[in-house]
Amino acid sequence: MHVSNRLVRRRLFAALLTILLVFTGLIGRLGFVQLIKGEELSEQAKDLWNRDIPFQGKRGKILDRNGDELAYNISTPSILAIPAQIDDPAGTAQTLAKILPTSQEEIYQTLTKRSLMVYVPGGKKVSEETAEKIQALRLQGIAVSDDNKRHYPFDQFAAHVLGFAGVDNQGLAGIELTYDEGLRGSRGYVSFGADASGKKLPGGEERYTPPRDGMDLMLTVDEYIQTVLEREMDQAMAQHNPDNVLAIAMRPKTGEILGMGMRPSFQPNNIANTDPDIYNHNYPIWRTYEPGSTFKIITLASALEENKINLKNSFYDPGHIEVSGARLRCWKKGGHGSQTYLEVVENSCNPGFVSMGQKLGEKTLFSYIRKFGFGAKTGIDLNGEATGILFSEERAGPVELATTSFGQGVSVTPIQQVTAVSAAINGGVLVRPHLAKAWLDPETGETIETFEPEERGRVISEETSQQVRSALESVVAKGTGRKAFIDGYRVGGKTGTAQKVGPDGRYLRNNHIVSFIGFAPADDPEIVVYVAVDNPKGIQFGGVVAAPIVQNILEDSLMYMGVERRKDQIPPEKVLTSPDIITVPDLIGEDMDRIRQSLHHYTLNTSGNGSRVVDQMPKPGERVKKGTPIHLYLGDKLDEGD
Repeated sequence: MHVSNRLVRRRLFAALLTILLVFTGLIGRLGFVQLIKGEELSEQAKDLWNRDIPFQGKRGKILDRNGDELAYNISTPSILAIPAQIDDPAGTAQTLAKILPTSQEEIYQTLTKRSLMVYVPGGKKVSEETAEKIQALRLQGIAVSDDNKRHYPFDQFAAHVLGFAGVDNQGLAGIELTYDEGLRGSRGYVSFGADASGKKLPGGEERYTPPRDGMDLMLTVDEYIQTVLEREMDQAMAQHNPDNVLAIAMRPKTGEILGMGMRPSFQPNNIANTDPDIYNHNYPIWRTYEPGSTFKIITLASALEENKINLKNSFYDPGHIEVSGARLRCWKKGGHGSQTYLEVVENSCNPGFVSMGQKLGEKTLFSYIRKFGFGAKTGIDLNGEATGILFSEERAGPVELATTSFGQGVSVTPIQQVTAVSAAINGGVLVRPHLAKAWLDPETGETIETFEPEERGRVISEETSQQVRSALESVVAKGTGRKAFIDGYRVGGKTGTAQKVGPDGRYLRNNHIVSFIGFAPADDPEIVVYVAVDNPKGIQFGGVVAAPIVQNILEDSLMYMGVERRKDQIPPEKVLTSPDIITVPDLIGEDMDRIRQSLHHYTLNTSGNGSRVVDQMPKPGERVKKGTPIHLYLGDKLDEGD
């Protein structure tokens, strides 16, 4: 078959053109891969054979407001495995399982992984003794490396504030969790080439990416004031044997927390052996309960701001007040009689505060309660804050209005009370409580960022705030807060004694949270301190149990802060006229709720579970030396014939 030359040439040309197009495409693709995608593909290829050994940056320190270290990292050994270098993983796993608190099977699974380097299960941050035992075995492919762990030098000091960090250097609770991102820093790496089995390639290039250390965090907490709080809480636990104790110290003008804690507490260095209920429940910000008489400060401030009362006006207290068929009693049997509203505050007279609430009305009183921050989180920089519970205005009738006026029927947190009272005494401005003061450079110590005080708004006027301060100073000098009086320092404050509600919704008998909130100097407050003692054994009255604790904290703190003593304070009212001998009062038949408030000048011990006194020693009318304890025997009713 004859084929023309012309046809042959066409076929050759077509073939040549096809080859040229294919070659051009290959050149173009090669150019695209080399010039445009080259760097990206090169990095991907490196990732396939590269291995990274991570290095965590050092976690930043936590400091008190004066730069004293409260938490930092210390060196500790960890056990690492290099699987590619282990010839007998089963035998190695069996040997390590005898030393580490992990099963042989779990260790074996780790040693047979295709990994360059891994932590041996149970080998993170072990004791020096354990590390020495393993190092002495000289196991092939097993190494002891320097690691670091979080250390808290003062054991349980400010434990619920600081929280704790985990084995992977991550914050798990408290300030450690809230500011984890800034404290943790970032990881660094050593990268090098390795084959599929994880062995390093000869002649490979190593790259080092340095880690970035976390920033240091300075707190508003003062180590000295926190130490005073811790000391007083420990003493309260020993002296009164309560279920728990909590304390908060704050600057009322800025919201800076100077100290905060609770008992029982925990040791962050030994968190594995701690009951989770203890470190998970930070009572100063989490627990809610009826505040009792400390809440009366809010009713007083609101009534003064709205011009509903004048502290010089008179009020008659017959010992009770009728509200919609309910009889609300005063703690003093027979009442206080005729008194001014200032004396109502001094005497913590419930009917007088009900009168203030009624003058305000439901809408106005509940509006002020919310303005003072109740019913909402304060915004303190800790996780787990509760909001508390208030009556809704729609469901609050005359009785609810009356009981709310003296702190019953509402549920609030300790930090809410401190924040609200601070607004009442600092000139009338609500401030957000906070613990963080500044971020510092870990190398130079220079300030990177400052946390400024945050005002939430004005609640009352400066004039009203001055009246509140003056009235509360009188409470300490002449009223139920006498045991918080400090010679040379103008102290204001208020007692609180609140019944606890049981699981069935009923009030528990002889089971109270007693509290006191105090501040000084009364004319220009620098510090406010709140202490609550839950179910102290024996007498249960805030003026007897909690007020002396606050007195000690305030006096030591004021001296430490350099506040000078003065003479222009309200002189304390003397209660006992005889310096040596007193007459024992007749308490038989009396209700314990009244006794614990009216007889806070006596040392009282109780036995039994009832609500009324069925007998007492010494007997009524006997004259005894001042300070002699009166033992009260409790029951539900008197014996026949009594």
